[in-house]
Amino acid sequence: METRRLELLAELARLGSMRAVADVTGTTTSTVSQQIAALSREMGVALVEPVGRNVRLTPAGRRLAEHAVTILAAVRAARLDLSPQAEPNGTVRVAGFATAVRGHLLPVVTELAAERARVRVLIREHEPDEALALLAEDQVDLALVYDFTLAPVAFDPALEVVPMWTTRWGLGVPADSASAEGSTPEIFGRFADRDWIVNSRNTADETVIRTVASLAGFTPRLSHQADSLDLVQDMIVAGLGVGLLPAGQPVRPGVVLLPLESPPVELRSYAVARPGHLDWPPLALVTGLLTARASAAPH
Repeated sequence: METRRLELLAELARLGSMRAVADVTGTTTSTVSQQIAALSREMGVALVEPVGRNVRLTPAGRRLAEHAVTILAAVRAARLDLSPQAEPNGTVRVAGFATAVRGHLLPVVTELAAERARVRVLIREHEPDEALALLAEDQVDLALVYDFTLAPVAFDPALEVVPMWTTRWGLGVPADSASAEGSTPEIFGRFADRDWIVNSRNTADETVIRTVASLAGFTPRLSHQADSLDLVQDMIVAGLGVGLLPAGQPVRPGVVLLPLESPPVELRSYAVARPGHLDWPPLALVTGLLTARASAAPH
């Protein structure tokens, strides 16, 4: 069984059309069709069936595609295990959200430059959905992503997901606001008549706000969007609304961060890679350094 044919079948399961598979693999639709047909003959079962002018995987095709993911990961792991290169050497492409890049990845890059000059890191700043899409397209090797305890993400079970650090978040409000104590829904309820500021490139904090507001008995006015946390603070100072901000970080004059304890609002971060890729020495090194920093970081 040729692994190349399994790779094409797995891509067909992911992308849904032979034309799309041809585009991402740099081949032709005819070649993809011929290779899938050859694999079908080899397995002795139909793997695709026509649907109009397109095709779709048969139940047997879907099942073999699931096996293909495991088989291809095992092949990659075997190649890595047999590699004569003991010292990590290569370029690791990482996509991650700004806070992770600034607070965790950049110190790792500095450490590598001083101690492991043969490992290079290329950085792309992206929100989780964007980073995971790049990972699926093999444009990056590692995705640093996050979710919230009140807005959990269901990761593709085929991916390798390594939990990293957890950060408490609070509610950023104007400094002249009345003191707000109580449960998280009670605190939210005191700002039910305010406008709310959410992320412009991710909906996780919006889901948290909607969930807690629902518990408090109101529908929040999600009036403003901003990608930068610094800009969120500027907007709060300008009286444009309130929004979630990470705890334990300085806030500028004019902003007060109210702790949210019951239930807590926590951001959870993860390092995500494709199956079998974490065994690649340079990627294993970068991920290990990130994990060590996460373990040493305060909650």
